Formats: sequence, structure tokens, C-alpha cells
Amino acid sequence: MQYYGHKVSQTARVFSKKLNGVLSPKGLYSSQWGILMCLHYRSTLTQVQISNYLNVEAPTITRTLTRLEEMGWVIRAEGEDKRERYVSLSPQAVEKFPEWLEAAVHLENAALRDISEEDLATFNRVLKKMNDNLNNVQA
Repeated sequence: MQYYGHKVSQTARVFSKKLNGVLSPKGLYSSQWGILMCLHYRSTLTQVQISNYLNVEAPTITRTLTRLEEMGWVIRAEGEDKRERYVSLSPQAVEKFPEWLEAAVHLENAALRDISEEDLATFNRVLKKMNDNLNNVQA
């Protein structure tokens, strides 16, 4: 038996650990980076939208956003409904984003070294199919 789920999980852990290693000197961690990257590419989102997109529980997102707000990287604003909070990158985060992205891309390029475009295309198809399958599993 191959235990593909275990292999995916272990690879994700190694990648997160290495990403923390390149981002922490810049004052950031991989869990925070996921939120900042999401906001950079998707603009202003609600906390619920961020939670759903990243598949992270709402209390964890709230704690991470509180820390990011304290650090000056995100701005939160109330929506029309008092329970709804909109989140966007701060001007300081927009300015720092290229530096963070460069570090993340450098690590990703190192991880993908010597892997063909054809293999990467297959990898993307397999991951998408795995995600689709998992989203259809009744827990």
C-alpha cells in the first residue's frame, strides 16, 4: 500500500517548516502567509470567506487575523451585518508583499527543481482530483 494521503501530508509539513524558515526572518509564518497571499490575489474578503478558502476553522482564522492586525499587515472592518468582518491587506503589507513572495517562490522553485512541466501538470491534475474527491466525502 502506498499511503498517498500520508505522503501528501508529510510533504506539506516539510514544505511548511521550510517556508517558516524563509519567512520567519521577515516576521511572518506560513499560516499567516496563506492568509496574506489569499488577500493579495482575492482583495477584500470576509473572515468566513478566508476560512472557507483555506479550509481552516473560523477560530483559528480569527486568532491569526488578530495577530496580523496587531502586526499591521491586515485591516479589518465591520460589514453591514455586525457579525461580518471584512479583511484586506494594509498598505504596509502591500509594500512588503513582493519581498515575502520572492522568498516563497524561491523555496517553491527549489522544491520543484528537476521536475518536468509534464510531471507538474500531472501533479496539478492529481491534486485537484484528490481535493474534489475529499470534498465529496461525507465525514
